[in-house]
Amino acid sequence: MEMKQEHILVIGGGIAGLASAYYLAKSGRKVILVDRGDLTDNCSFGNAGMIVPSHFTPLAAPGMIEKGIRWMFDSKSPFYVKPSLNWPLLSWGMKFIRHANDRHVIRSSPALRDLHLYSSQLYDQLALELGIDFDLHHRGILMLYKSEKTAEEESHLAHRARDLGLDAVVLNREEVQALEPQVQLDVLGAVHYRCDGHLYPPALMAALIGKLKEMGVALQTGVQVEGFELQADRIVQTVLSDGQRIGAGQIVLTGGAWMGKLARNARLSVPVMPGKGYSFRTDAFEKKVLHPSLLLEARVALTPMGGHVRIGGTMELGPMNHQINMKRVAGIVDAIPAYYPEYRLPMPQKQEIWYGFRPCSPDGLPYLGISRKASNLVLAGGLGMMGLSLGPAVGQIVSDLINGQALQTDIQLFDPERFD
Repeated sequence: MEMKQEHILVIGGGIAGLASAYYLAKSGRKVILVDRGDLTDNCSFGNAGMIVPSHFTPLAAPGMIEKGIRWMFDSKSPFYVKPSLNWPLLSWGMKFIRHANDRHVIRSSPALRDLHLYSSQLYDQLALELGIDFDLHHRGILMLYKSEKTAEEESHLAHRARDLGLDAVVLNREEVQALEPQVQLDVLGAVHYRCDGHLYPPALMAALIGKLKEMGVALQTGVQVEGFELQADRIVQTVLSDGQRIGAGQIVLTGGAWMGKLARNARLSVPVMPGKGYSFRTDAFEKKVLHPSLLLEARVALTPMGGHVRIGGTMELGPMNHQINMKRVAGIVDAIPAYYPEYRLPMPQKQEIWYGFRPCSPDGLPYLGISRKASNLVLAGGLGMMGLSLGPAVGQIVSDLINGQALQTDIQLFDPERFD
C-alpha cells in the first residue's frame, strides 16, 4: 500500500505526535499518524500532568553529577544511572557531564522559559477548541522543602525565575500551610510558582485522539517504523512493520524514548536515553489537596487530578527494560509522610503501578527543527520530564515549520542535529 506524496506522516502518538498532528490538520494538511502502541501506553498518559514554566533549568545542571553518584548507592533513591558498558549510555553520559555547568543553564533558560510559556498559552486555547474538559487549572505548583540547604537553593532559583519574568514567590511554613488548609504539612517552606498549572493527562489525550479522528487524521496503531528509504537528501519511503511503504511529502519524527533508534534509520545521530519513571494513584487524600507539589528532597511529584491524587517519581537512566523496581516505588511511597504526616500510604500492588520511559537528551534540551540531512524530515522530541508541558508548543512549531510560517519562539538551541 502506498500513500500519496501530499500526506504528512507523523511518527509517534505521545503528546508531541498528537499535538503535531492536530495543528497540521488544523492548518488543512492531510495527516497519517502511526504509533507502535495503542495510544494509551505512552509516557504522556501516566505523568504528573504539570505545566511547568518553572522548569527553565535543564536536567544537565551543576550538582546533578554529584547527586547522581551519591544516589547510585541508594536502592530507593530518586535518580539512578545503571552502571553498564553499554556504549550509547557511556556516550550519553559523557555528553551530559560536558553540559552540566552554569554556562549551559544560563544560556538555555530563556529558550526553555519561552517554550513553556508559549505552550501554556496554547493549552488555554486547546481547552476551548477541543470542547472537552481535561481538568486544566492555573493554581501554580508548590516546591516543598524541608532543609535549610534546599531552602537556600530554591530561594536562589526563585530569584532567577523572577529575573526571567516568571511569577514565583518564596513562602514560609505558615504561608504554605494557609494555601493547603485541609491537610497538615511538615515543611520548612516552599516556592510557589504561580506561573505553573496542571491538567488530567488521560482526559487530554482522549480529547486529542477524538478530535484527530473527527478531523480525518488516519491513526494507525500497533505498527512500527522499520526503516526509511532515502534518495539524495529526502526520505521517499517509510517502511512499516505491517509491510506498508508510505511515501509522504513530509515526515515528523517524535517517537518518545524510541526517537534515537528511529533517527538512526534516517542516518542521523540523535542521542536519547530512556529515563524510567513510576506513578500510581490514590484516593487517600479525599480531594483535600488543592495544589500540585514537588517534594524536592525526595524528587517526588504529587498532583490532584481526576478526583484522586497521582504520585510519581524516580529517574532510572539506562537501557530500556520493563521490570518494575519495587524498591524505587517504596522510595516514592516512603517520601509522602515526611511532607504530609497524616498520610502513610500502603505500597501499591504491581498491577497498580504505571511506568513509562521519558526521552532524555544529554543536555536536557528538546530536539526540535528540520533535519539538514533529510530535508523533508522534522524532528520533535527528547522532551524528558517536560513532555506534557511542552507538547502544544512543539506541535504548533512543527506545523509552522512545515507550512513555512514564522515561529513564535526561538528554537536555535534545540537543533536536532547538534550532536551529529
